[in-house]
Amino acid sequence: MDDYITLNDVPKAKDMYLIAGWRQWADAGSISSGLPQYLIQKLNARKIGSINSGGFYLFQIPGTHDLVRPVVKFKDGFPEYLQKQSNEFFFSGDKKKGLVLFLGDEPHLDIERYINAFFYVVKTLNIKRIIGLGGVYGELPYNKDRMISSIYSHTHLRTELKKLNVSFSDYQGGASLGSILCRKAVEEGLHFVSFYGFVPTYNFSTMVQGVNGISIENDFQAWLDIMRRINHMLNLDFDLTELEIKSEHLQKLLDDKIDEIEKTTPELNVRQYLERLEDNFEETHFHPQEDFWEEELGRLFDKIDSDNEEE
Repeated sequence: MDDYITLNDVPKAKDMYLIAGWRQWADAGSISSGLPQYLIQKLNARKIGSINSGGFYLFQIPGTHDLVRPVVKFKDGFPEYLQKQSNEFFFSGDKKKGLVLFLGDEPHLDIERYINAFFYVVKTLNIKRIIGLGGVYGELPYNKDRMISSIYSHTHLRTELKKLNVSFSDYQGGASLGSILCRKAVEEGLHFVSFYGFVPTYNFSTMVQGVNGISIENDFQAWLDIMRRINHMLNLDFDLTELEIKSEHLQKLLDDKIDEIEKTTPELNVRQYLERLEDNFEETHFHPQEDFWEEELGRLFDKIDSDNEEE
């Protein structure tokens, strides 16, 4: 296993958690790749190790040109940059609580060896719980909280997850990396939870020629809705203010884009289309602070009623 893994540091904490994402197939809204990178930067997490990339990746697939080839950048004949696959672990925390962040590239080959290497690091770092990230596209209102679906490796986790207002996947089909890891975690006796955010996308090309549609590259609303749940589940104090601002700005950009489409191609009736989506959409909120204050106010009023009865 030493040939596959480099660990420069093995931090210790009473409670160790891992948030993992990949540049992968199930990465709508950059939930799986962008959100971990954002957390690494905001927490100023330090790199502690990596899974060595040798043997996991194809250079080319005949007939697909550059689908899996690494990207190179030349300037005046000099190679300034070569993109390489990477699978890196970062750490932020103290002796009480440690957060490990993983960002990797979904492997093309030898998935069993890759997963074994990943779980070897999990066990070496004494990770208490793994949280995977994924994103899928769907026709959903862009101005609502995102639907969050979840999978889990132990049945008792379902009760905990249900309190986070998530749905539970009944998906059958081609497996994502997170799905495979979840099943493997069952066999390894590890606690694995994955959150999949549903990211709005609209394809207008079948309705009007020359209008492609809308797809969100970085769905900050989905990032925010997932982080609210992770904050609550792991009892983190990660500041979500910036994500809230980014989410509001994203909605404004989408409002402007819809207005532009409405003006240039009124025959699309895009507003009516979005209204139909909203009418058929049941929004699922998760704002734990609001629940906390509702509970506290309830206790206060119960106490007042009790005191009045005693008088």
